[in-house]
Amino acid sequence: MGQAQQPDTSHADDRQFKSDLVASIQSLRAFAISLVGRTDRADDLVQETLTKAWQHRRSYQMGTNMAAWLFTILRNEFYTQIRKRKREVEDADGAIAAKVASHPEQHGHMDLTDMQTALQKLPVDQREAVLLVSASDMSYEEAAAICGVAVGTIKSRVNRGRSKLAELLKLGSGGEFGPDADFQAAVAASAAE
Repeated sequence: MGQAQQPDTSHADDRQFKSDLVASIQSLRAFAISLVGRTDRADDLVQETLTKAWQHRRSYQMGTNMAAWLFTILRNEFYTQIRKRKREVEDADGAIAAKVASHPEQHGHMDLTDMQTALQKLPVDQREAVLLVSASDMSYEEAAAICGVAVGTIKSRVNRGRSKLAELLKLGSGGEFGPDADFQAAVAASAAE
């Protein structure tokens, strides 16, 4: 009589892993865009994250928090890319970027651009803390685990990051909730005609 064979669960685990991985792409991409500020580099960062996650899927423990695991991989890859980018030629004076830049056509797009610009001005540790807690809807505890710091440190980084964003975006002035200066000037000019 032969031995009873164990059912092969690796294919089922791979299917579940793949399904969970695909479900995480949108939030990974949003986090990556916020970190790097450019969609092309963010897409590269997400692709590298997904590739590494798939290569190391056997080290992932099914049933645990996949989002936290993936965000950790993404964050580590982000820092690796920063180290690599230090060897790249930079556009310090913005001459190259100025040639390819175009003005936004909608105010909503301008607001998004302002937010992305302000996020890029935050120190990396504050930016990632704000993005993990505010944009990715993670708890302070999950963000602390991803960043490898204490919960109090994450709370402090989020608080300082939010305060700096409010300062950079001039959210304390109240003017951002009504018509902006360009709109008021256009209204005044049309009334004078």
